[in-house]
Amino acid sequence: MLRVLVVDDQVLIRAGLAALIRAAPDLDVVGEAASGEEAVELASRTRPDVILMDIRMPGMDGIAATERILAAAGPNKPKVLILTTFDLDEYVYKALRVGASGFLLKETTPQRLLSAIHTVAGGDTLLAPAATRHLVEAFCHTREPVPGRDGPAQVPDSLTGREAEVLVLVGRAMSNKEIADHLTVSESTVKTHLNRAMAKLGLSSRAQAVAFAYEHGLITPGEAAG
Repeated sequence: MLRVLVVDDQVLIRAGLAALIRAAPDLDVVGEAASGEEAVELASRTRPDVILMDIRMPGMDGIAATERILAAAGPNKPKVLILTTFDLDEYVYKALRVGASGFLLKETTPQRLLSAIHTVAGGDTLLAPAATRHLVEAFCHTREPVPGRDGPAQVPDSLTGREAEVLVLVGRAMSNKEIADHLTVSESTVKTHLNRAMAKLGLSSRAQAVAFAYEHGLITPGEAAG
């Protein structure tokens, strides 16, 4: 049974989402929050597997709430699924940058929503690799300067050569299968290297790994995949 926290400042939307999730036999709503501040408190208390997070709310928005929740969660971080009315905008980029696992438009179908919850709970990002790359390229110019980096990009010392290689290929919008074929290894080996790299760098989603690669100069906008 997957535990889900629903966050939206509009009561009708929040209630509708919660009712839909409660009707699913393998999902359980552990809380409903009307603000980012309430979401942070409930996430700490209920420890959900997945959080449906409204991105634009008065006070603490969904981006700040996502960042706080993931920072406080320790190794067992919940998966955050952003709900938005705007497709591939800067708010979505910022949410993915702080660790959200994907996003859905609020106009999505009930079946798509339920499927999305299971997708992110299983560790996958709910955004195709090419779409992730497009989003990061479109908005990475808004990033804050990376502390301590001046001049050519350098691979973090904590990564092995293969972990760094996999991180770069993820940044080039390659799927695990494409990376496995490129390196002549199994998909499970790719997942292992990527998970280790993300753990060492404190990253919680594949989309965040793509943003890291761009923002640290490992990938440049327009660089060809493969």
